Amino acid sequence: MDKLFRLKENNTNVRTELIAGITTFITMAYILIVNPLTLTAGGATGMDFNAVFVATALGAGLVTIMMGLFVNYPIALAPGMGLNAYFATVVISSGGAITWQIALASVFISGIIFFILTITKVRQLLLDAVPESIRAAITVGIGLFITIIGFKTSGLLTGFYIGKEGAKPFTEMSPNDWLLQLGNFVGHKEILLTIIGLLLTSILMVMRVQAAILLGIVVTTIIGIPMGVTNLSSLTTAQWVPDFSNLAIGQMDLAGALNAGLLTIVFTFTFVELFDTFGTLTGTAAKAGLLDKPDAKKRIGRAMLVDAGGVSLGALLGTSTITAYVESAAGVGQGGRTGLTSVTTGILFLLALFLAPLALVVPAQATAPALIIVGVLMMGAVRGVEWDNMVYAIPSFFTIVMMPLTSSIANGISFGIVFYVILATANNLAGGRNKIHWLMWTLALLIIARFLFIDINA
Repeated sequence: MDKLFRLKENNTNVRTELIAGITTFITMAYILIVNPLTLTAGGATGMDFNAVFVATALGAGLVTIMMGLFVNYPIALAPGMGLNAYFATVVISSGGAITWQIALASVFISGIIFFILTITKVRQLLLDAVPESIRAAITVGIGLFITIIGFKTSGLLTGFYIGKEGAKPFTEMSPNDWLLQLGNFVGHKEILLTIIGLLLTSILMVMRVQAAILLGIVVTTIIGIPMGVTNLSSLTTAQWVPDFSNLAIGQMDLAGALNAGLLTIVFTFTFVELFDTFGTLTGTAAKAGLLDKPDAKKRIGRAMLVDAGGVSLGALLGTSTITAYVESAAGVGQGGRTGLTSVTTGILFLLALFLAPLALVVPAQATAPALIIVGVLMMGAVRGVEWDNMVYAIPSFFTIVMMPLTSSIANGISFGIVFYVILATANNLAGGRNKIHWLMWTLALLIIARFLFIDINA
C-alpha cells in the first residue's frame, strides 16, 4: 500500500487516507440525488431518474478511482453542478430539437476536445501561463466558494426580497430589490443544528483531534435525530437494491449532435470545464502541498487526462460532465495527501448503488460545517498574493470574489485572466516588465468573446 501510494513520502498513513476519503464522500454524496433531480427536471428532459442515479454513482466511482490509481491525487470527481443544470436547460429550452441523447453526445465531444488539449499539453501550459498570485487567489476563491455553499445549504445565508411592488422574477429585480442576510434562528432548528455542528467541528479542530471534520459530520448527524432534522425514513422507504433496467448507457446520439451543429453548446461545456478543472486541481493540490513536488506538472497533466476521459465516460454512462469537485478539499483538510483518499471515495460511490438510503440520512446541516471549516483552511493561501503590486492584486481580488459571488470557479478565473492581461499590458506600456504568456492572450480573447456573444445564464 505504501509503495503504491507513496504514503511515507507524503507524510501520511492508511488510517488518515481512509478517513479523508470517507470525509470527501460524505461532503459530496448529495450529488447522488441532486444530479438525477437536475437532469430529469421532473420528467421534462425525458431522462429516467434511476438511470441517471446509476450513471452518477458509477461515473463518480470509476473516475475517482482512476484519479487515485493513475495520478495519486486526493481529488474526487462527479457530475458537476451548474453544468448539469445547463445540460437540462439546453434540452428543455430547445422545444424538442435537442434531445437528451444529443446533449450527452455534446458532452462526449467536449471530453474528446479535452483529451486532445491535454495530450498536446495545452491544458498543462496553464500552470506556466497563470501568474503565481492568481494561482494563490484561485485557492482562496475556491475556499470562499465552498464556504458559501455551506452557508446556503444550511440556511445560515438566505436571500431576502425587499422590493415594494410584490414578488417578481429575479432577472427583473434591481440591485436594491434584494439582499443577502443571516438566516432566522427563531423556529428554525436546521440552522441551530448547523451552528452546533460548526462549533463542535471548530472545537475538535482547535483540540487537534484526528478526523475532526468527519467526527463533526457524524456527531452532528446523530444530534440531529432528536432535533427532528436528521431524517431516518430513507432507511425503510428508499430502495437498497439498485434497478439496472432502463439504463442510459451508450444511448448518446453522436450523429444527431453533429447534424444539429451544437458548436455553442460544446464550446460552453468545454470552456467552463477547462477552468473549473484547472481551478479545482491546482487549488486542492496546492492546499495538499502537491504543487511543490518535482513532478507536479507531470501529475497535473495525468490528472487532466483522467478528467478528460471522465467527461466522455460520463456521457457514455448517461450523465452530464464529470469534473473535479471542490469538496475534495474537505478530504485534504482532513489530511488526505494521496490517491488512497480518492480510491476510498470512489469505492464508496460504487457502494452507494446499494447503500444510497444510508448516504441520504446525513443532512445538509451536518456537512455544511465541514465545508465552512474547509474555507478557513484554504484562506491561508491569500498570503501568496502580491497585494502591494496592483498588476497582481486587482486580478487576484476579482478571482477571489467572483467565485463565491457568481457561484462559478470559471467566472473567477475568467475575470482574473482578463484583468491581468489588460493591467499587465498597461503597466508594460508605462515601462513595466510583466510577463504575459501567449496562452493568457488567447484565453483573454476567448473569455471576452464568450461574455459578449454567449448567454452564460441560458
